[in-house]
Amino acid sequence: MSTYDQFAFIYDSLMSDIPYDKYAEWVQGKAPVSENKRLVDIGCGTGVLSVKFAKAGYEVIGIDLSESMLTVAQNRSLEENVNISFLCQSMAEIDGINDADIAVIAIDSINYLETLEETEQTFARVYDCLNDGGQLFFDIHSLFKMDNIFPEGPFTYEDDQVAYIWHTEQGEEAHSIYHDITFFVRGESGYYERFEESHYQRSHPLEIYFDLLQMSGFSNVSVSTSIFGEQSEDEVERYFIHAIK
Repeated sequence: MSTYDQFAFIYDSLMSDIPYDKYAEWVQGKAPVSENKRLVDIGCGTGVLSVKFAKAGYEVIGIDLSESMLTVAQNRSLEENVNISFLCQSMAEIDGINDADIAVIAIDSINYLETLEETEQTFARVYDCLNDGGQLFFDIHSLFKMDNIFPEGPFTYEDDQVAYIWHTEQGEEAHSIYHDITFFVRGESGYYERFEESHYQRSHPLEIYFDLLQMSGFSNVSVSTSIFGEQSEDEVERYFIHAIK
């Protein structure tokens, strides 16, 4: 299976510590639904944020590269009785979306872009999707996290249904990391199925993201570190970036 295909079905339990509500509050605080209706959730994964935005009254389009993730997202939207359109596309090749008021690229999804060219292309495609005055919200791993926290692996996790061993190795490019994760998922029989996933992430200095955003036409670029709670100034793990077309 391709990246995330098996992972999609256990993703939610492993992401249960992510404060999605705070992310939604950040977006809604700056782009209230009364003034901004159409929202594109890029890298929407299993649709947790997409559903939250739809329930808040936004007209939501969810985009992800994994069909399996989108299957979970579609099922979630049906269970929650909200109407969301889902598209299987790469964020660097978004096509066919116009007149959006808001674009969201949440939970370090943009760090899966392997090159600066892909990042620049993503910003340009998002810019084209947005109305004048449209707003972009995204977050990135800090260089501190890429260079100091991730290399401290392996990390482990275990609950009644899932366990994993997560090995990390620094990549050849600056501020990049390879994630090699072995999962053990308990089936209905009580036996565990083993499968493996490998992922690559890369981050860049904030100034580079600012430059790429401005090259794409965005303005009023701002950054926050406190959306998920206060972070030590010297040990920031995640930056939250907001820009306006």
